[in-house]
Amino acid sequence: MAKKRSQERDRESASLLLENAILALLSERERSAVRAGGQLVEFQLRQSVYQPEVPIDAAYFPIDCVLSVVNRMEDGSLIEVGTIGREGTTAIPLIMGANTTANESFCQVEGRAWKIPAKTFVALLEDSRDFRVAMNRYLQAYVNMLGQMAACNGLHSVLERCARWLLMTQDRVDRSDFPMTHEFLAAMLGSRRSGVTVGAATLQGAGYIRYAHGKIAILNRGGLEATACECYRVAQDQFNSLVQLRVTQERPPIDPSPMSAAPERV
Repeated sequence: MAKKRSQERDRESASLLLENAILALLSERERSAVRAGGQLVEFQLRQSVYQPEVPIDAAYFPIDCVLSVVNRMEDGSLIEVGTIGREGTTAIPLIMGANTTANESFCQVEGRAWKIPAKTFVALLEDSRDFRVAMNRYLQAYVNMLGQMAACNGLHSVLERCARWLLMTQDRVDRSDFPMTHEFLAAMLGSRRSGVTVGAATLQGAGYIRYAHGKIAILNRGGLEATACECYRVAQDQFNSLVQLRVTQERPPIDPSPMSAAPERV
């Protein structure tokens, strides 16, 4: 009986790893090494992932959570400089040969991730050419995205950026609703809360989203895609070509009834 349960857990973990695009690129041999040395963890909203200049002890591969990389200023304000979802890994510093990061990282949308020790990740980089190639492909896509988002924040309206951010978040969690406040979204977009409030109200008035009690539900994905700036499609094309991220398919509009008190937990 114990052996059977162990086999079932192994099958479940093997299936879960395929939900992360960068792990899905690996051969079964490399995925087995990642699975053997790791464990499934669940991140809660705002839970810390990495702190600046603190040694990194683990690498995370998101399954259905979204993690935010932010730069915090001396006055305590912060701005998002990167996001990581099921297309990749938090281990950018480890890929580049460092063991600390200059930025803070925390959970933006709660969910699951696969965790392996940093030393296991580094050993795989050193011992497996295929693992190194896959991580380098992700690193290239991530750096390309950072450049595109920097241009986006400087050139496009809050409304366009808000639509782009919501689409990218939905692609990563593969569900239509998630917790989000105007204050938090403003920090992620590097905009004033008043501007984000107007943008969200515009999207809600158009019937593209529903916002209530700190939660956002996407009602009309096509409308958001039409509103978003070009950067959404550019970012998706980058990850699709390099790490085969599965873009969320268009869904029929969901019932615009009042939002339930809490999203379904996984």
